[in-house]
Amino acid sequence: MLCSTDSNNATEHTYMQHGNRLAAVDLGSNSFRLEIGRIEQGEFRRTEYLKETVRQGGGLDEGRNLTAQAMQAGWDCLARFGERLAGFKPSEVRAVATQTLREARNRDEFLIRANQVLGFPIDVIAGREEARLIYQGVAHMLPNTEERRLVIDIGGRSTELILGEGRTPKVMESFRVGSIAWSKRYFPEGQFTRKSFEIAEVAATAVMDEAFDAYRPDNWDTAYGSAGTVGAISDVLIAAGWPNGQITMEGLDWILERLVAAQSAERLRLPGMREDRKAIIGGGVSVMRSVFKLLKIECLELAAGGLRHGLICDLLGDTGDAGDLHENSINRLARKFGVDRIHGQRVGSVASLLFNQLTNPGKRSIDIENERLERKLHWAAELHEIGSHISHSDYHKHGAYILDNADAMGFSLSELHRLSLLVLGHRGKLRKVEGVLEDRDMVCQLLCLRLAVILCHARRDPDLTGINLRQTDFQSTVIRLSCRAEWVKAFPQSAHLLREEVLAWEKMPWKLEVKDL
Repeated sequence: MLCSTDSNNATEHTYMQHGNRLAAVDLGSNSFRLEIGRIEQGEFRRTEYLKETVRQGGGLDEGRNLTAQAMQAGWDCLARFGERLAGFKPSEVRAVATQTLREARNRDEFLIRANQVLGFPIDVIAGREEARLIYQGVAHMLPNTEERRLVIDIGGRSTELILGEGRTPKVMESFRVGSIAWSKRYFPEGQFTRKSFEIAEVAATAVMDEAFDAYRPDNWDTAYGSAGTVGAISDVLIAAGWPNGQITMEGLDWILERLVAAQSAERLRLPGMREDRKAIIGGGVSVMRSVFKLLKIECLELAAGGLRHGLICDLLGDTGDAGDLHENSINRLARKFGVDRIHGQRVGSVASLLFNQLTNPGKRSIDIENERLERKLHWAAELHEIGSHISHSDYHKHGAYILDNADAMGFSLSELHRLSLLVLGHRGKLRKVEGVLEDRDMVCQLLCLRLAVILCHARRDPDLTGINLRQTDFQSTVIRLSCRAEWVKAFPQSAHLLREEVLAWEKMPWKLEVKDL
C-alpha cells in the first residue's frame, strides 16, 4: 500500500535525521491538506496529517478575484503548514493548488506571499493534471490488478472523472461543478427545497452531459469515489446504518429527504455530519446525484487515496505511466501539432550546449537547478515551431497561445506559461517579454534559445567549433559570444543574424556582445 498511519514520534525523529521523508500539500477549494510521511522499504507511510477548512472556493467575488479575507485565511493556514515543513528540502515537498486558483484572476498576488509563508513553490495545476494525480493516488491504495476503474472526485469547485485500468489512467476530465460553487448558486443562505435540488441536479447534468459517451457503464467495472464530498456523504450513511464504504442511489435519496425536511443547513441535525460540511452539503449531494444518474452508477466504493497521495507517488517517481510524464507530454504535443521533430531536437541540442557553457563554465560540479532549467529549455526548443501550422509569420505567438492553454500531464500551469514565454520570445523583438527579463534564469534560457535558432537557421547541424558563450563576470549583465574568425567568413548569413541579435538586446537590461564578428 502507498501509506499507513504511524504516530511513533521517536521513529519519526529517526527518519527525519536520515532524510527519507516526503510531504504533499493540497490547496483545495474547500480544505487545505498537508500529508507528511517517511519511506520504509520503498513505501510511503504517513506520520502526520493536517487539514484545515479554509473554504477558499467561497471567497471568489463576482469578478473572480479572491477577497482579502479569503487570501488572508489561505496565508494563515499555509504559514502553519510552513512551520511544520521547516527543514524539509525542496525535493521532499510538492504543493499544488486546484480549481479556485485556476479561476482566480488575482492568483499571482495570492501566490507571491503564499510561496513565502509556506517556504516552497506552489504549482497551480490544470484540471486534467489534477485528474491524473487523483487517479494515481487512488490506484496506488488499491490492489494492483487490471480492473477497469471509474474514479470520481467531487471537490469544492470542480469534479474530476477518470477512467483507468489498474494503475494507468486512460481518460481524464475536469468539470467546473462542485459542492461550494453549487451550494452558493442553488442553495443561497443554506436553504433546502425539493425544487432547488431538482434545479441544481439539472444544471450539473448540463455541465457534465458530454461525459456519458466516454464514461458509460460498459467502460468500467467498479466506480470509486475520492475526497471530501464522497467522504462526507459516506460518514452520514454509515452513521445511519448503511453499508460501510459504499454509496448507493437509495442512500442519496435518504439523505435528500433529510435535507429537505430540515429546510436549512442551520437546522440540519444528521449524525456523522461535521459542522463545517453543513453549509456545502446541498451542493455536494446534488452534484453526486447528477453523476449517479448520468453514469448509471449503482454503487460507489469509497477510495482511501486521493490527490495528495498522487503527489507522493510523483515524489517517489512511481507514476504508473510508461516513460517520463513530461517527455510524453512534449512528444504528444509535437505529434498533435505536426512539429518538425528533427529540427526541434537540433535546436534543443545547440541551446543546451550554449546554456551549459554559460551556466557551468569549465564543467564544474553538476548544479541540479541548472539541469532542471536546461531540461525545460530543451522542451521549449523542441516545441518552438508548434504554432507553424496556424501561421508562419506569427508562429511564435500562436505557439505561445497553444502552450498557455494546453493540458499537459506532469506540467503545472506556471511551467507551461514559462515554456510559452520562451516560445513567444525566441524570435523578433524582445519588448513583448521585457517584463520577465529581470529574471537571470529566464534571460539565460531565452538568449540560448534565440542563438540556437539563429545558428540552426539553415535547418542543418551547425558548425560550432570555436563558439563559446559566457558571462563576462557573475555580477555583470553582459553576455559574450565568441566566434573564430574563419567561422564568420564561412557563414556570412549566420554572422548577419548574430549582428541583428546584438541590436535586439541593446535596449534591454541585459546585453549581448559577439566577439570577432
